[in-house]
Amino acid sequence: MLLYIITYDIPCNKRRKKVSDLLEGYGTRVQYSVFECILNHTKYCELKKRLLKRVNMNEDHLRFYPLSKHTRQTIEVWGDVPVTSQTHSTII
Repeated sequence: MLLYIITYDIPCNKRRKKVSDLLEGYGTRVQYSVFECILNHTKYCELKKRLLKRVNMNEDHLRFYPLSKHTRQTIEVWGDVPVTSQTHSTII
């Protein structure tokens, strides 16, 4: 499993809400438009497929940053929010 940092910039409130609701089922919101999700390959592919149905590729912007277990151990966090350490169930 890898930790994915997923960020988005979505100008439409309705689409942004749908994307954030979906991501909450896969991970933890760590900032307004940033999620940390620990996913295996199958769940990652499933998430991307579900996101494709909710975004407008001409207007929205999403980024997916995969971090290995080794890289995850080097993350620096300032403030009281820890780095995600557990998986979340998917909302269907």
